[in-house]
Amino acid sequence: MDKSEPHLHFFCGKIGAGKSTLASKIAGDSKAILINEDHWTSTLWPGEITNLKDYGEKSTRLKKALWPMVSQVLQTGTCVVLDFPANTISQRRTLKTLIEMADVPHTLHLLDTSDEICKSRLRVRNASGDHQYEVTEEQFEQFSSFFEPPSSEEAFNVKVWPCLE
Repeated sequence: MDKSEPHLHFFCGKIGAGKSTLASKIAGDSKAILINEDHWTSTLWPGEITNLKDYGEKSTRLKKALWPMVSQVLQTGTCVVLDFPANTISQRRTLKTLIEMADVPHTLHLLDTSDEICKSRLRVRNASGDHQYEVTEEQFEQFSSFFEPPSSEEAFNVKVWPCLE
């Protein structure tokens, strides 16, 4: 049986930047497994994530549970698209652990989208009711205040995406 080339994709961009849209496209184009954090957290803890502290605790627990399995999937030769934010140094540090555990190539997709466009997309997304979480402008500002674009010192393979329509 031939083994394919595994690859780990993950994303950096503010809420509403288009991370999930791009993740779905990459997963479909590369026939990769897509793992979406919002799906998992909203399914495991419905209504329990209402602020940044709740998100941090639940996200950390989810990563501790999933990373060993994701590493095994990658080691079978399967590509994985992690629709988990890599928006802070701390979040990227946990992803670096996964990369080292699985020992596979990776791409950090950085979405360069203005706050105005992100907020506009959030208003549309919130009105549609199709997303697991409704994000207020205040929550956008709170989460965005922690946003740290990746630096070259972090040594990730970064692909920068201009604003996606």
